[in-house]
Amino acid sequence: MQREIQLICGAVRIPDLPGFLKTINKIASENEVIVQGLNTDLIAGERHLHFAVGKALKAVATGTNVAKDPGIEIMRYAAGERQIERSFSIGLHEGENNVVFVLLGTMDKLLLAFSELRKVLEEKPCSELLAYSDSKRQGILSLFRITDAEIEASGEEHIPELVIERVALADFLK
Repeated sequence: MQREIQLICGAVRIPDLPGFLKTINKIASENEVIVQGLNTDLIAGERHLHFAVGKALKAVATGTNVAKDPGIEIMRYAAGERQIERSFSIGLHEGENNVVFVLLGTMDKLLLAFSELRKVLEEKPCSELLAYSDSKRQGILSLFRITDAEIEASGEEHIPELVIERVALADFLK
């Protein structure tokens, strides 16, 4: 069985986070897929997300994963964190969210989960929501602890690469 990866992006208003996560988990379990929601305001571009997902799946495949749940492992890498607890900062929160849901499963099951997820969000192009922009800058610098010295040394335009570097180092940084 070939596991596929799909993304669906959009905006969602979450009045009650535990209730919303319960709905997402229900969609995932009923359709036998993995669904992980991430805050796109803290994603520094499509490369960042794809690199993090790739690292997480490789960790799961080789048994070097920290989290038992592959979705949490994706979140951990996306946040560039070794510690699971700290990786939740890149997750969803109560209020308005720009979100990307990463889905893993067989194509037939993914399509079913996809149509269910479409009911809980206002779909928007992933290319728009994932792209790095100035409006994301402060949140990303804070989350990934990127210093002024690093920006000065590498240049403002290299902030997304600095984030990818954090993802790459997630296994080594304490």
